[in-house]
Amino acid sequence: MADEQEIIAVDTEAAEPVTLAAAEAVPAPEAAPQRGSRSRGGRDQRGGRRQSTRAPRAKSEFDQKMITIRRVARTVAGGRRFSFSVALIIGNKKGRVGVGLGKAGDTTLAIDKAVRDAKKHMITVNLTKDNSIAHDVSAKYTASRVVLMPASGRGLVAGSSVRPVLELAGITNTVAKIHSGSKNGLNNARAAIEALKMLKA
Repeated sequence: MADEQEIIAVDTEAAEPVTLAAAEAVPAPEAAPQRGSRSRGGRDQRGGRRQSTRAPRAKSEFDQKMITIRRVARTVAGGRRFSFSVALIIGNKKGRVGVGLGKAGDTTLAIDKAVRDAKKHMITVNLTKDNSIAHDVSAKYTASRVVLMPASGRGLVAGSSVRPVLELAGITNTVAKIHSGSKNGLNNARAAIEALKMLKA
């Protein structure tokens, strides 16, 4: 009878008979999503907001102060190339201080290079109990000449870029004088560093 006959469907690839009941049991493929029908809650399905794997930057033990930041140009065959030059001072206000210079096409990179340069040339200063210096000292760097003198109870008396050098070194009760006509802040700061190197314990 027609009701009892088993309808056979042939799989052309496998060449094996498959019953209609087995064919109906195979789940139908999911319909492809239509263009423009964007399901809501996609972020929840993908795990929500992307978590940042970058570790937070640890706070540096050194404070820093900028001396100069300049945009400089270099003439090449194709025109002029601009970059940034940064000079800064770093110190922990406990006797360690350094001056660095960095150049790069971006200010952030230039600052990072200047910090690395300052750490490379960092010195340790011998301080007295009242955070002053033990004796008079003077030093020269190019055209800049700096004189440092202890002055108990007067605080820090200094100008130009010599003051931040002494502040970041943790020096107080000191008088600093610049005996030159140089207005180059970087050279004055380096002259102050040379003077601090000459201090004796």
